[in-house]
Amino acid sequence: MIPRLLHLFRPRRGGRGRPIPAGLGRDPALRPGGGAGRPLWREGRTVLLALMLCGVLAGRGLDAWVAATVLPVTLAETSVEIRDRNGRLLRAYPVDDGIWRMRVTLAEVDPDYIDLLLAYEDKRFWQHPGVDARAMLRAMGQALFHGKPVSGGSTLTMQVARLLEDGSTGRWAGKLRQMRVALALERRLSKAEILTLYLTHAPFGGNLEGVRAASFAWFGKEPQRLTTAQAALLVALPQSPEGRRPDRSVGARERAQAARHRVVARGIAAGLLEPEAEALMAGARMPQARRDFPLLAPHLGDDLRARAPAQGRFDVTLEAGLQGRLQEMLQRSIDGQGARLTGAILVADHRSGEILASVGAAEYTDTARRGFVDMTRALRSPGSTLKPLVYGLAFDEGLVHPDTVIRDAPVSFGGYAPQNFDGLYRGDLRVREALQMSLNTPVVTLTEALGPSRLMAALRASGMAPELPGGKAGLAVSLGGIGVSLRDLVQLYAVLAGGGRGPLLFDHSIGTGETAQVISPVAAWYLGDILRDLPVPQGSKAGVLPYKTGTSYGHRDAWALGWDGRHVIGVWLGRADGTPVPGAFGAELAAPLLFQSFALLKPEPEPLAPPPPNALILGAAELPQPLQRFRARDEVFSGEGGGAPEVVFPPAAARLALGEGGLVLKLRGGRLPFTVLANGVPVARGLKAREVELASPGPGHAALVVIDADGQSARVTIEIEEAG
Repeated sequence: MIPRLLHLFRPRRGGRGRPIPAGLGRDPALRPGGGAGRPLWREGRTVLLALMLCGVLAGRGLDAWVAATVLPVTLAETSVEIRDRNGRLLRAYPVDDGIWRMRVTLAEVDPDYIDLLLAYEDKRFWQHPGVDARAMLRAMGQALFHGKPVSGGSTLTMQVARLLEDGSTGRWAGKLRQMRVALALERRLSKAEILTLYLTHAPFGGNLEGVRAASFAWFGKEPQRLTTAQAALLVALPQSPEGRRPDRSVGARERAQAARHRVVARGIAAGLLEPEAEALMAGARMPQARRDFPLLAPHLGDDLRARAPAQGRFDVTLEAGLQGRLQEMLQRSIDGQGARLTGAILVADHRSGEILASVGAAEYTDTARRGFVDMTRALRSPGSTLKPLVYGLAFDEGLVHPDTVIRDAPVSFGGYAPQNFDGLYRGDLRVREALQMSLNTPVVTLTEALGPSRLMAALRASGMAPELPGGKAGLAVSLGGIGVSLRDLVQLYAVLAGGGRGPLLFDHSIGTGETAQVISPVAAWYLGDILRDLPVPQGSKAGVLPYKTGTSYGHRDAWALGWDGRHVIGVWLGRADGTPVPGAFGAELAAPLLFQSFALLKPEPEPLAPPPPNALILGAAELPQPLQRFRARDEVFSGEGGGAPEVVFPPAAARLALGEGGLVLKLRGGRLPFTVLANGVPVARGLKAREVELASPGPGHAALVVIDADGQSARVTIEIEEAG
């Protein structure tokens, strides 16, 4: 019976074997649904097969036939995605065969696009069992009337069957297989699941599969909110994905535009669109080139994918908008500053430990700059950026206060003689000034008093992972003689910003944790109070952001790190290969980027915490005696050491009754030899001892002034009485 019915749709031939010219030949026109130019008898045979299947739907034979269908694999590989804290795409990776195929759900697609798709491709999708007999009959009738195929009878489910098996649409055996798979799919999957398969696998030209990949490639956005023109184009493209690719040629764009008009017309006829929508299509922009997929925080994506290669999606704490703004800002900043200069920026919430932006290089794809290297994790010399921690530890140890006087002069510790960056020395100054000026000799002197191992322990307690060259800490650690990363330094400054303790920076593979109490809240507040008074880059608001810059030896690294009441940001500039950048200074290169980064993060910095109740806010003269001037521990006992001279005896305002003996003078500090003045008159020169006996200047008040070899002086006023 079936062979005889199929025979009716084979091409009949006239005398001498010539085909009957009844419009049944091939037609080159493309029709929606694919399969251009097929002989009409094949269309008829396909329709007849569909009618025969639908006619026996209630029969046990068809039921068993469908039930025995071996379905193709419905779980296809999709792109690995990195998404931000709000679900926005940061980066995606093509699947192994280079195809962009992105996971999608119905909720992630514009409902208007779904409505247009069903109205154009399969308006009875929600009712038919996988094969639409009415559509098949319509297609056959139109073909017979027009003498060529006008519309297709394939349902979306049949198209899904073809896409899953990469099958043919032309040969009747292929169409029969599609029908069988479509019927089986409808029995084993929900309509929503079948529609999702179409949205995942539909071809959109080139290596694009699925509506999400297409929306990113043609419009640069997710398919959640599409314009009418965009939705109509995405409906039209899968019918002829290569012939209508708008990036190929003017002709292809014209075909795509015509197909878009037909989709809109169908939407108007179905009552989905207003009539004026068709007129608006004339001015609707047609994309002429594919857009790049998002490439935000690419280094973080590579790292996460390497750690968990089987994972398909990573949700991170970054914020896509901020990440994009910082990447663009960094790229603009280094343009024209040398082919190898690069940079890195890290932004974190020091209350939660969440990383909000991670820019690993100025340009990920720039091989000259080694953009593939994640410079937020590369080990570099921190320059002066560790100095605040040294001072914070010294505050807690009671060695100094921000207004303690400390000496900036040449020093030597076992042959190690640090010098200031500019080679100059400032003499006596307050600790806050020494930190603000980033002087080297005072901080090394404090490091020697603390012990380098104490500094290293504090670095590790803050959550850093420093690496020591040679394995042993020396005094040079405080000046940058150690290997740390930008992430390490941001972690340290998050601790300083958080009152001396805070969360570990969020690691997207293991979460986060807490640091130890590295310094006290008082010491942390002192540091913020000192560092917010640093001069700021031109155009920036002063007095609101505590920050510190640093420049490593040989101008290899320029740093700037700062914080406000909520966030901490670190900036690094240099060359990925570690070679010097002539003239690079943290204050000149990195500090402006730090302040720009804060401006891109939010309109105004958040206020800093108020001083703790036990903070000692006094001037130098009001401080307790031990905190008025810093002295090394051994200097108290030896009387030697740096600093200005000091008159130990007689004490200021002392009343002395002198007999026949002279005035005994005891000195500490300063550098030999000494000169002593009494009431402005020299009474001793070239003294090379710290305890001497001088002739009495006579009864009454006497002003004694001691001047050392460096011109430093000490002054006391005493009263001398005649012996009774």
